[in-house]
Formats: sequence, structure tokens, C-alpha cells
Amino acid sequence: MYTDRYNDSMQRAPRQTREVIVEAADRLFYAEGIRKVGVDAIAAEAGVTKRTLYYHFKSKDELVAAYLESRHAPTLAMLRRTLTGDGDLQQRVRGFFLALHQRVQSQEWKGCLFLRTVAELRSEPGHPALEIAAGHKEAVEDLFREHLEASGASQAPLHAQQLLLLYDGTIIEVLVRSEPDYALAAGDAAARIVGAALAAGTAPE
Repeated sequence: MYTDRYNDSMQRAPRQTREVIVEAADRLFYAEGIRKVGVDAIAAEAGVTKRTLYYHFKSKDELVAAYLESRHAPTLAMLRRTLTGDGDLQQRVRGFFLALHQRVQSQEWKGCLFLRTVAELRSEPGHPALEIAAGHKEAVEDLFREHLEASGASQAPLHAQQLLLLYDGTIIEVLVRSEPDYALAAGDAAARIVGAALAAGTAPE
């Protein structure tokens, strides 16, 4: 079986092989953690030799960074879809946390991969994945800010920070307590923040 997978990998274009390796790393890193998974396991999962893996990635650190980079745009797009829909912003933000409540109840859900990566690599301040994780969180904050500004909310940057704190804090608390309903409590708090910001934004000076 491994031989067949290896022969298939030899026939792939270089970019296809790189993508297969990143996808294999994605599955293993998210399921088991970055520290626990070695390059041997990733190569086996991808159906390539370790030499082929190192041809595409100079180090495991580079592969970890590629893994995070590959998840940035899809994750942000998913969050954007969740925050876009019918109703005013207060309703949409509540729906955003309701969707999170549903996601955290999946057996496959193991938390935010960006937060988990930072937690594992916190002792390596120069690791390239940390910059990618920070950039992703900045993009999520910008997403909240854009919707707040578009709805005429007051102090959009400040309230965007508050929504991000609620979002990330919910994820952490659900992991710590194994209690999905923290997402519902966060949704109520987020809706109050947005409601107050909208009211202040429309109040006469």
C-alpha cells in the first residue's frame, strides 16, 4: 500500500506534492499537536519519502508555517460568511457565536489551530508560524471592525478588540471547561456590546 502511494507521489507535479504534504501535516498537527507529530509521520501520511518532504520544506518549522498559512484564508472566509447574512449587526454577531456553539460540539473540533500553535511555540519567539498566527488574529479583528464601521457603530476599533477577546476567550474556556454553552454566553455579551455601540453611533451629538 505504501509503495502504491509512493509511486503516485512520484508522478505528481512539484506543487501537487507540496500541497499533499501540507494537507497531511494539517490532519496530523490539528489532531495530535505540532510537538507530538514528527516529519516521519507526516511523510508517511502524505505517501512520500522524508527526502521528498525536505525537498519541499527545509525544516519542520517551515512546514508548520506553511500549515498555518494554508488555513488562514479558508478560516477567515468561513468567519466572514458566518458574520454576513440577514438582520442587523447585533443579530449577526449573536449568530456568529451561535455558529461557534455548534462547531465546538463536533467531535472533530479541537480548538483554534492558531491559538494552539502559539501555545505550543510560545518558547520560540522567532518561529515563523507565530507571525502568521498574529496576522490571522489581526485579520479577524479587522473583520469585526469593518462590520462595525459599516453599521455606523461608535468606537469600532475598540469594540472590534472586545469581540475578538470574546471569541478567543470562548474557545479557550470551552476547551478548559468542556462546556459549549460558554459560546452562548459570549454571544449575549457580544450582542450587548454591538447594541450599545450602534446606539452610541446614532445618538445625536
